[in-house]
Amino acid sequence: MRPARMIAAAALLSIAGPALAHPGHEVGLGGGLMHPLTGPDHLLAMIAVGLFAGMRGGRATWAWPLAFLVSAALGFLAGPGAFPLAEPMVLASVLALGLLVATAVPVGLGAGVALVALFGLFHGQAHAAEAGTQAIGAFAVGFLVTSAALHGAGLGLQRVAGPAWGRLAGAATLVGGLALALS
Repeated sequence: MRPARMIAAAALLSIAGPALAHPGHEVGLGGGLMHPLTGPDHLLAMIAVGLFAGMRGGRATWAWPLAFLVSAALGFLAGPGAFPLAEPMVLASVLALGLLVATAVPVGLGAGVALVALFGLFHGQAHAAEAGTQAIGAFAVGFLVTSAALHGAGLGLQRVAGPAWGRLAGAATLVGGLALALS
């Protein structure tokens, strides 16, 4: 898919409203550790970052997950409401990363850093909006730890299962994202 079409698709997704419909909005470290596991949008995107990095290999295996985590922390620190359209961008991340992994589109290191950092910013923002106000720092730490573990799971799947299964996992991510968009 051409970049212009991907941007147009992401723009169309931006009309969706926030969906705080999944559980896992508890406060503190435990809430943060559990939260990425309780929302399919976050779960799929976090694993897809690892799949995407594993597909590229080399420096991307650490640079892309790190870029996502640093950017997510910045999005979280910015506080709720700092960036509009956080929830639609979370969904866009699932769809875009799933599509990129499923089609094995070659992406340069810098472009990949920029893409996952952009998505990370919005994931952090969405998590900040869902975190509440008590023990928000502990929640952020927990959410980043679990996010890193899910990136590692995606990397591991790509390495152990191989490129064909990695692409299949990317396709499953895309299908999951489409199901979320239609629900």
